[in-house]
Amino acid sequence: MVIPVISAFIGWFTNWIAIKMLFHPKEPKKILGITFHGIFPKRQKQFAIKLGKLVSNELLSFADLEQKISNPENVAKLLPVLETHIDTFLREKLPAQIPMLGMLIGDKTIGQVKSVFIQELEELFPVLMKEYMTTLKHELDLEKIVTEKVGNFSSDKLEDILNQIMSTEFRFVEIIGGVLGFIIGLVQVFITIATI
Repeated sequence: MVIPVISAFIGWFTNWIAIKMLFHPKEPKKILGITFHGIFPKRQKQFAIKLGKLVSNELLSFADLEQKISNPENVAKLLPVLETHIDTFLREKLPAQIPMLGMLIGDKTIGQVKSVFIQELEELFPVLMKEYMTTLKHELDLEKIVTEKVGNFSSDKLEDILNQIMSTEFRFVEIIGGVLGFIIGLVQVFITIATI
């Protein structure tokens, strides 16, 4: 029964080493003429570039943002807030700034002006948002921002982030190595017994 236990340990240990080698050594180290370098530290710049492209093209594209922001349903959700603001402006702020105008407009006129403003804003808001998103797209290079941020992460921070995301999967890989090692050890025992 010793062979399956030793095989299980070897299976677990090799998988544990393989997971550690994803992140370590953080700097290239030569041992017996062979250079060892953790996969993520070694490929961090390429990883950052790929992630930057993925975020800007697939996950957070300006086209998707523009579509969401200028969607008539989303604009309709803003209208009550705008209407309240316009009502406050017409009833309080405008008469305070121009008292003569405040004496000339009543509830009916305020209602009409507010209605005209809301209609105009319904038409204007999607156009403004599209123009704003176009300007923002030129000024805000998401790909460059993500690439620089991820590229500048310390190896420790990158390891910490990936461990937070994948710690369960890493543990599973280690356990599977132990289980497979144990099974292989049992098979070796059965083969040894069968050949005797």
